[in-house]
Amino acid sequence: MTFSAVLLAGGESRRMGRDKANVLFRGKPLWQVQLETLQKLEAREIFVSAPIDPPWRPDGVPFVGDVAPSRGPLSGLAASVDRMSTSHLLALAIDMPFMTENYLHCLCDQIEPGRGVVPKIGSRFEPLAAAYPREAEIDFRSALAGADYSLQTVVGDLVESGKLRELLVTAEDKRLFMNVNALSDLQSA
Repeated sequence: MTFSAVLLAGGESRRMGRDKANVLFRGKPLWQVQLETLQKLEAREIFVSAPIDPPWRPDGVPFVGDVAPSRGPLSGLAASVDRMSTSHLLALAIDMPFMTENYLHCLCDQIEPGRGVVPKIGSRFEPLAAAYPREAEIDFRSALAGADYSLQTVVGDLVESGKLRELLVTAEDKRLFMNVNALSDLQSA
């Protein structure tokens, strides 16, 4: 199956104190690390999603603005699913630099017609490194029209309706989902 990919870069970086996208990780800015990971997957198309077009976005990588008013990653996912030309959208957060090409390949290998895959650690979904089917667009739009913008809620509903399948994360793979929210997160890693 073909898929599209989106780098979700809409966070406000409050805890970081500056734009996370430009924080160096192993000698490269986070945006570059994540974009290179997505490019290795050979998605049909790759987008950058954020409330406004980031100055670091490379030419040739289309910008997808969040569905207004921005409600966090839910808005970016809704806009990206609407824009994609494939059956599935692989989402990756800009602040998850430990995620690997191999793990994302594993996710993409498990997509099915009308069904995506979302990793789960304990009782919490990991919706910012997941593959969503086109059919999830209506659920994203419904959530944006309501009052609960939590991706945990939306993803739970998608799992219950069969549009997403849970993938339990092994103890060994938990580290892949570590978010970098403060400079101390990078130092402790």
